[in-house]
Amino acid sequence: MHIPDGFISPQTYLPAAVVGAGLLAVAYKKVDLDIEKIPMLSGLSAIAFVMMLIIIPLPGGTTVHLSGIAIVALLFNPWIAFMSISLVLLIQALMFGDGGVTAYPINMLSLAFLGSFSAYYGYHIFKQVSKKFALLFAGWISIVLPSLFIATVLGVQPIIASADDGSPLFFPFGLNVTLPSIVIPHLLLGLLEGVVAYGAVHFLRLRFKKAFDA
Repeated sequence: MHIPDGFISPQTYLPAAVVGAGLLAVAYKKVDLDIEKIPMLSGLSAIAFVMMLIIIPLPGGTTVHLSGIAIVALLFNPWIAFMSISLVLLIQALMFGDGGVTAYPINMLSLAFLGSFSAYYGYHIFKQVSKKFALLFAGWISIVLPSLFIATVLGVQPIIASADDGSPLFFPFGLNVTLPSIVIPHLLLGLLEGVVAYGAVHFLRLRFKKAFDA
């Protein structure tokens, strides 16, 4: 799901960089992490790092991957998860070429921000009904909402940046292509992400009862 370089116009990624920097500044002020939880956060961030590096190509040129974002967001909080996943995405972009440097702000806003907050609040909306369903939903929405955001950003590029003759300067396909080709596979992948989130969060909360509230 990571967007590579050359797909996003400066008219898009520069404002996104400003918004992302502002959100990171807010997160820095809000985060107050217990030093005893740092090893757990580091381990979960490493797991998310590996999960996002395992990319499955699909027909039509798109790819999918698990993320582990919901696990971090639910065991800590969305601001911590946002900072953690933002760092993961930065390392992947700079050292592994997984996601472009210029596209990093969009990848950060979609996966790190929307993924973390949708998982956290999705869980809390449904936990009174069923904690099992809430965990599954948190994993599912943490993949689906970022895919919708990315599909929309890519799909509007031909409108935002085009030559005098109307030909797109960056990403050439519109929303009629990006929405079905990106979102539909992630609707299905989200089911697996939900199962992974449910299993991991349930196990870790049982294993470390003193560290995490059930």
